[in-house]
Amino acid sequence: MRKYVGELMLCITAIIWGSGFVVSAISLDHYSPYQVLAGRFLVGFIILSMIFYKKLKGIHIGVIKKGFVLGFFLYVAFALQTVGLQFTTPSKNAFLTAVNVVLVPFIAYLSYKRKIDKFELAGAILAIIGIGFLSLQLSMDLNIGDLLTLGCAVAFAYQIFYTSKYVKEEDPITLTIIQMAVASLLAGIVVLFKGEVHFSMEIEAVSSIIYLAVFSTTIAYLFQTIAQKFTNETKTAIILSTESFWGMVFSVLLLNEVLTIRMVIGAILILCAIIISETKLSFLKRKQLGKLT
Repeated sequence: MRKYVGELMLCITAIIWGSGFVVSAISLDHYSPYQVLAGRFLVGFIILSMIFYKKLKGIHIGVIKKGFVLGFFLYVAFALQTVGLQFTTPSKNAFLTAVNVVLVPFIAYLSYKRKIDKFELAGAILAIIGIGFLSLQLSMDLNIGDLLTLGCAVAFAYQIFYTSKYVKEEDPITLTIIQMAVASLLAGIVVLFKGEVHFSMEIEAVSSIIYLAVFSTTIAYLFQTIAQKFTNETKTAIILSTESFWGMVFSVLLLNEVLTIRMVIGAILILCAIIISETKLSFLKRKQLGKLT
């Protein structure tokens, strides 16, 4: 039962992140990318600390070290994605970021020498192909922005991998609080270094940051961390990859983007990826056994 609750939380996280594409576009009309990161992580940390202040009493050096690792990879991933976006197209940025879904099972193999599940690997490859249909244009030329975005994918893959590892040992809520604290600290240092200390206080600007902080950061990463206590890292990456699908859905619904055949094919491939990794095609085996009997 916990497994399905965890997978539902990951699905909700992917939906929230999908909706965040639209809100992020609004926030970037008012703030620099680094200000957006600093704002969302800082507000996220404050909200989590206020709600779960009792958890702060149980913080020890071990959980601080683990939270630092998660916060470091989280911020590096977002920063590389943000910088990469300045040199490449949004569609390629989204696609290359999603490459983390294929990297996660190999990181697990190299770290644990754990056998790669053929169904989860097939699901991961199908998911990345589906995301390609959803987001890629015809151009496949690589530039510095694409390489930075690939670095972002690696950072996200390690963030997912270490989250799965650490939630087996520590309280997921405490880990999330420390992760947000580290990410907001790193983001704040970068903003100060770049001299971007003046923040717009317009209602649209502030409300977009609050949405990203409350939903795309606080709730989403809290759900992800808790869910990974009951779901392995490869399946987590596959479910979270549906973020691209939900981003397409919200773009069609809210931004009047035209739905194309290519988008439909991409959505079907992502759905097939989840079915394969979740069921391992056990329903086909049952049908074959039924025919034999």
